Formats: sequence, C-alpha cells, structure tokens
Amino acid sequence: MSSADAAPELAGIATSVRRDILTTIQSAGMGHVGGDLSVTDLLVTALWGTLRLDPRDPGAPERDRFVLSKGHCAAALYSALASCGFFPRARLSEFMAPLSPLNGHPARLKVPGVETNTGPLGHGLPVATGCALGARLRGESWRTVVVLGDGEMQEGSNWEAAMTAAHYELGNLTAVVDRNRLQQGARTEDTTALDPLDAKWASFGWEVRDIDGHDHQAIKEAYTPSSTGRPVAVIAHTVKGKGVSFMEDRVEWHHKVPTDEQVRLALEELNR
Repeated sequence: MSSADAAPELAGIATSVRRDILTTIQSAGMGHVGGDLSVTDLLVTALWGTLRLDPRDPGAPERDRFVLSKGHCAAALYSALASCGFFPRARLSEFMAPLSPLNGHPARLKVPGVETNTGPLGHGLPVATGCALGARLRGESWRTVVVLGDGEMQEGSNWEAAMTAAHYELGNLTAVVDRNRLQQGARTEDTTALDPLDAKWASFGWEVRDIDGHDHQAIKEAYTPSSTGRPVAVIAHTVKGKGVSFMEDRVEWHHKVPTDEQVRLALEELNR
C-alpha cells in the first residue's frame, strides 16, 4: 500500500485484528489479551505495511525476518498473520486446542510466518541479532525486525544482544519495544525501572526513535531502515488493552480472560 493511504487502511485492519484477538481468546479460555491489544498496531504495520514477506511463500530465502519476542502475545501474532493470508482466519478457532499448532507460544515450522520459537522472555533479540548478522555474513539484503515487551527489557540477555548488534553495526536490525509500562502483576517502573529507556539504548550505540505506538503512519516511518548504519531501537509508547476502555492501562488484563458479556461490550466499542 502507498504511504499516503497507509494510516487509514492499517487502522481498519488493526481494528479487525483486535476483534479476532478477543473472540480467539474467548473461545480458548486462555490468553494475554492486554498485551495482545497493545502490540496490534505494531504487528499490523510490520506485516502489512513494511516487511518483505509473501504469505504464498513464507519461507522464501530473501524474505525479511520478523520475530515476536513477547511470544505470550501469540493470539495477536496469529490474528495478524491470518489477516494477511498466511493461513485461513477460520483456523484461529484452534488457538490453544489440544495438539493445535496455534499454541500459546509461537513455534517455528508449525505456523506459516512464525520465524522462531518464542515464549521464554529475553530470547527474541538475541535470535534477531543472529539473523541480522547472518544476513551481513551472507551479503544478503533482507532485514530483521523484532518486537519486545518492555518488562522483557529487564532480562540481561537483551542487553548483551544490544551490545553485540551495536558492535557489528547491524543497520539491518530494528528492535521495537512495546512500551505499555505494565508487566505481569505490576508497572515496569515499580518492578525494575527502565527509564530513561531511550538513553539506555542510545548509550549502547543504537539509533533511537521514540513514537506513538498506535499511530500507524509514525510506526511505518519508524520501521524505515537505519539512517546511520547503526541498529535501530524504536520505543513505541502504547496502552495495554488498547481499544477497549475497561481494559486500557489495567494490569489485571495481562492474562485475564474476558467473559462473554465483556467480549460483547468490547466488540461494540471496536465496531463504533
């Protein structure tokens, strides 16, 4: 899609994905709806408006690599992948069903479009750094984008990877932090403070971009390749539970499952 048309079209797709997230989690009786809703706009813009990916050939060697490090938000990833044709939307009903490939954490080779297994936090950025370094060593032009949770940034493995990526000047790597300021059970700043997060990334040698994580045009621009030759860190300020008033910025919706009535009310809000 053209840049001029990107924002309204992506907003419409994101609303549809949010509806799918709610019904998918309701059907499964399990999930992480708050984080799913906060990361939706980042996923939709990456998959629809930015990366070189082909649902008809998800393993194409020249594809860009996309890693969702916060793998507990699998319902959002599956809904976004289904929205752009990696598999039929009807399969979302299989989420977390016994032996279903659409399990609670994304698994490589089981689901088209899933680049690597994620779930244990702190692994996505190290894997993405390896992908970006691999492209460099092979002389390939594809890029790697990884989306992390902000609570996940308390894991030391991320900062080792950040240091490594800067050392090798991996300008083909973009790390996006879903900065909703809530993690399981508490606010990030009450658990292990992250701010000033932009200064931390910059001190590790990254090009830092600070954006509204629900503004599709801003997200699309933030996904553009590095202008400095350094890896890019995007701090995307988001709202946990975005789009549903009674879920927004509420820590209990990290893994609370909405009732049928709550889903009905949420869908009404999203349909306005």
